[in-house]
Order: sequence, then C-alpha cells, then structure tokens
Amino acid sequence: MNASFRFDPLLKNLRANAVPEDGGTSIGSSVSLIRQAGMLQDSGRFSPMETARSLARIAGVNLSVARLLEGHINALRLIDELGSKDQIGESRKFLGKEPFLGVWGADGAVPVRLDQSTQKLVGSKKFASGLGTVTHALVSVDVASSLQLCLVNVGDTARQDSAVWSMTGMRATRSGVYDFTGLNAEEVVRIGPPDSYMTEPTFIGGVWRIAALQLGATLGLLDSVTAHLAGLDRLKAEAQLIRLTPLAMRAMAAERLVNRAAEFAESDLARANPESAVALSASARLLTEELGLQTIAAAEQSVGLSHFDEGSESGRMARDLAVYLRQAGRDALVLRVGAHVFGARSIWDILP
Repeated sequence: MNASFRFDPLLKNLRANAVPEDGGTSIGSSVSLIRQAGMLQDSGRFSPMETARSLARIAGVNLSVARLLEGHINALRLIDELGSKDQIGESRKFLGKEPFLGVWGADGAVPVRLDQSTQKLVGSKKFASGLGTVTHALVSVDVASSLQLCLVNVGDTARQDSAVWSMTGMRATRSGVYDFTGLNAEEVVRIGPPDSYMTEPTFIGGVWRIAALQLGATLGLLDSVTAHLAGLDRLKAEAQLIRLTPLAMRAMAAERLVNRAAEFAESDLARANPESAVALSASARLLTEELGLQTIAAAEQSVGLSHFDEGSESGRMARDLAVYLRQAGRDALVLRVGAHVFGARSIWDILP
C-alpha cells in the first residue's frame, strides 16, 4: 500500500458506496478507491496475512467490491505462478496501464473453446463478475481437448450481458454472461502450459482468499446487527448475548485458520505438500461458510422483522453473504478434506 494510505477512510467510503451500488450504480468508483490505495498495483507484494486481512476488512463493508478485488489478486497470482517468463512479459504488455483483472471459469450454454479450423474462439462464460469494470480476464479455454488458461481483453460491451444476473444478493458485481465467439486466437495471451489451471497449490489451495471474504462479510454483518441492537438499547439483553457471543468466539478461531491456510498455501512447503495446502484452505473455506450461515440466521432472529426491510443494512449484507457463500463444489471439498485427514496415520500428521 502507499505509505500515506489510511485504511479507515477507505472502508468508510466503500461502505457508503455499497447502498447505491446495490441499487444499480456502477461499482467503478469503489474500484477507483482501491486503485488509489495502491491495492491493485501492489497486491502481489502483500504478505499472505496482509492480503487475508485486507480482503476481510473490505468484505466487512462492501462484499461485492471485495469479491472483485479477490479476482484481481487471483489473476495476478496465476499469471506469475503459472506463466513462463515470456508469457509474463507478454501479459504485462497486453494489459497496459491500470488493468483490472478477473478470473472467469464457469462456462455458459456453449463452453469456450478454440475452433482449430478457424483459429477463433467459440462459446461464453457465465457468472463473469465485474462486467463493465473488469478490463481483462483469465479464461479457461478448451484447446485441442486440453484446458488452457488465456488472458483476454473483455472490454467489448457488445459481448456483455449483465441482464441475466438477477440474484437477490451480490447485485453490484454484475456477474453476467460474456460471449467470446469470433475472437481470433492471436487476440489472447496463453498463460501456463495446457491443463495447468487446476494444479495445486494454486487452485483449491487458493480458496483461503474466499474464506477471508466470507469471514470478513460475516463479521461485517455481526457489526451491523450489534449496532442496530445498541441503537435500540437491546444489545445487553441476555438472549442477544447468548445468541451472538458464540458467533464472535467462532469467528476468532476461524481467523486463525484462515491466516494459517494463507501462510502455508503461499509458502515453499505448499509446493512439496500440495494436498496439505488444499486441506487447510478448503477447511477454512468450509468453516467460514458454516459460520456465515449461522450468523445470517442469528441476524434474522436478533433484528427481527425490520431485518427484511428493503432499506435494512443487515438485510442487504445478509443477502450478499448468502449468495456469496454458495460457492461451487462444497460437497467435493468436504470429501477432499476428509480423504486427506483420515488418510493419514494420525490426525496430527496432517498439521503442517
């Protein structure tokens, strides 16, 4: 971050932006704020714990912009980790000044592939977060039956369809469909060798960042609920304390796990022990999901009917969190963690 940067004013401004962005105002002004803070240019230089804490703090006031920031950080990480020296150099020239990146993996009705006869792309990506704000995206493309990660300029508004994004939460991310049909092969930069995108510890081993966002958004929701109750002089009621205190305790434990997963996944040890990185990061992601769901339920009980008012801050934050918690492949993550944990001679052996 810039030496003169102060975190609290950024959080205040991002929190203020969350309401109009939920209503349809472009999230671009919030992206500009994190750019001015040096968080886009310098994100690769942060320590894992600094990254986890920054993502969590931003998610606590504006989960949508935090989600886009995580995508940018993930893209930079994948380019540097998987790309060859020539690919990294080419990508830097391709990106130009002040890019904002995303990672789009979910295929649309027609999966994205390279037509070998025409050397043009065919197909689309759905849940493409940041339409109109993300300038370039890392996209998984089927090339000769292999999965190739490609860096593509996604600024063409004619290819964007955000109208299909009609979720009750995370509205500001504008996570619609992007059509890549007709793009020439020379218009993309290949990153990494074929089938390297899903290798570890950079794939599931990187979901500690998702866990950080889930934890931060959960704590933000808890803050909103407690502020509401304090304003009504109901925070010290025994029923409220009994309901909310266990959530705060679990959040403190979850933060330690998120930080541990972040540090290990970004260490040299993770390359030698990729399944340990997967197990730690996936465990953090699953734990923070459970905590988030418990906090949403507690918010509904604690705030009551006003929580469901259209103008309720806790209601809006809960809607965003509920949508974000529904990351793909939850059951597969549980099975993968279980196979690693119970495949060891002793549960102590899995602790890196």
